[in-house]
Amino acid sequence: MTEARKPGIMDGVKIIDLTSIIFGPLATQMLGDLGADVIKIESPEGDLLRQVQPARNSMMGAAFLGSNRNKRSVVLDLKTDTGRARLRKLLLDADVMISSVRPAALARLSLDPETLQRENPNLITVAATGYGQDGPYASKPAFDDIVQSVSGLASLPSLRDADAKPDYSPTVLADKLGGVTTAYAVMAALFHRERTGQAQHVEVPMFETLTAFLLTEHLDGATFDDVPKDFGYSRMLVPHRRPVQTMDGFITILPYTNLQWARFFGAVGRDDMVEHPWVTNMEARSRNIGALYDMVAQIALTRSTQEWVDLMETVDIPAMPVRNLADLPNDPHLVATGFFQQVEHPSEGAIWTTRPPVRFSATPARHDHRPAPKLGEHTEEILGPDGD
Repeated sequence: MTEARKPGIMDGVKIIDLTSIIFGPLATQMLGDLGADVIKIESPEGDLLRQVQPARNSMMGAAFLGSNRNKRSVVLDLKTDTGRARLRKLLLDADVMISSVRPAALARLSLDPETLQRENPNLITVAATGYGQDGPYASKPAFDDIVQSVSGLASLPSLRDADAKPDYSPTVLADKLGGVTTAYAVMAALFHRERTGQAQHVEVPMFETLTAFLLTEHLDGATFDDVPKDFGYSRMLVPHRRPVQTMDGFITILPYTNLQWARFFGAVGRDDMVEHPWVTNMEARSRNIGALYDMVAQIALTRSTQEWVDLMETVDIPAMPVRNLADLPNDPHLVATGFFQQVEHPSEGAIWTTRPPVRFSATPARHDHRPAPKLGEHTEEILGPDGD
């Protein structure tokens, strides 16, 4: 059997997708890459992300194409009895329903988990929410910028520089992290059902997900406080923790262990530092990491970027040049692994996408099970000519 014909690890799993924008759609795209049959339920107006530019054709924006491959699209108006009845019929043999509709709104439509699981006891329901439903923010709307703000992410620059203004990360980090978290939560719930026969309701709140993610390291000294207040992982916050300038560009050079720091200083002719406590003692280095990074920044100016890459490779110290996004299609590693793929979309023509990064030897993930669908493209295929 050729790789192209091997079933994905989630082959045969039917997922009803009531999500939009990035958070939920990234999760369901990841599951579709793994072979799940993802049916995207859209209102007659369609997922708002369809309209975000750039686009070649109306309602098929690049961001939509980037987060909705390997899905089928069905248009249903859930404000009508007919639309809800057709959705419930689809759910009768579904394995998972993922929704970013606020839970209170679903309950008003009698699409709450309890009602749906009475009709299909095997149905796993997943709420991709802004906030946990047992807190005072439960009913608030949430988008990526909102969650970056309330989680503390936007304030991180001020931990490094007290005069710095809050700023957003220039990527939809909260949405994408929520999507990845939702995908693994779905797989965990499916595994539990496989072992026990029990379906369940799963909630993935974007606020708590991003906050927990940030505090993996930034809880730091607050871990030991009677009342948590000493937040911020110092190694992340020293002013010189950034790519360093070389003679002709920028590079990240990252000795980490005692041995790596000793090899670094030996390689650059600073034998006076090889036995220094900052090199031989991790605790001393942690307290003085800013000064060490400052030394690396000064030394980096003495060689070109490629000279540094070559030198660091000889002494087995992590080092990589700073790339622009536009450099990535020509990166030799990504070229060798076939990371970028140009595919022919039925309506959009030749478009670029990326391969799923995770490799399975027996059940490969694929970027090309199905192209991202036009609005309602599969309504008749799935519901029949009369919608029933």
